[in-house]
Amino acid sequence: MSTKILYVEDEPFLGKIVKESLESRGFEVCMVADGREVIAQFKSFQPVVCVLDIMLPYRDGYALAQDIRQLQPDMPIIFLTAKTQTEDVLKGFQVGGNDFIRKPFSMEELIVRIQNLLHLTQQKTATTAAISPNQAIALGQYQFLPHRYELHQAGNVRKLSHRETELLSILTENLNFTVQRRDILLRVWGDDSFFNSRNLDVYITRLRDYFRDDATLEIITLKGVGYLFKA
Repeated sequence: MSTKILYVEDEPFLGKIVKESLESRGFEVCMVADGREVIAQFKSFQPVVCVLDIMLPYRDGYALAQDIRQLQPDMPIIFLTAKTQTEDVLKGFQVGGNDFIRKPFSMEELIVRIQNLLHLTQQKTATTAAISPNQAIALGQYQFLPHRYELHQAGNVRKLSHRETELLSILTENLNFTVQRRDILLRVWGDDSFFNSRNLDVYITRLRDYFRDDATLEIITLKGVGYLFKA
């Protein structure tokens, strides 16, 4: 079965080239040029990844990403943008984007980014499916046992607090994907007050320290956005 891509681009010449190039490599592509038509096409086409230009008529890529996230929270989204400001990239992550490609770009780069995002999505799905109340979760050199509030490494056992366990569970469920800071605060503490936000910083620092012996594991802070647990 072909991988279905919803491609949103209002430049006809570029759109035609990208669509044909993707199709020549076995992808099934639905291209939309008008921001007003995207959600209807999304619902009917049912893609597995969305590639969205940011600058679109009537409804920009940021707004469309938010609409798509409402319909399907785990949908992989790649933004295409001519913008280079850090604020634009941060806004893209805030509204739910998973990756950015700046124009002009090569088809090889786009295809690699699509394949990588699909691979990470499959990993996330497999990881989430593997998380059960009584099962250990492999994280590099470590084994995380959320039901026992424990982190194991080479025969050593670290007891975790309730909030450490909750926080690590959220990061693990979203392995290699950005988690919004506000979402963590609401789920773990029940509100996103300044006091709880500072508490979150302390807990993130603790978890980084717990994983310090494995260089393949990294909790990355995306300033103004949230966290990425990379493995």
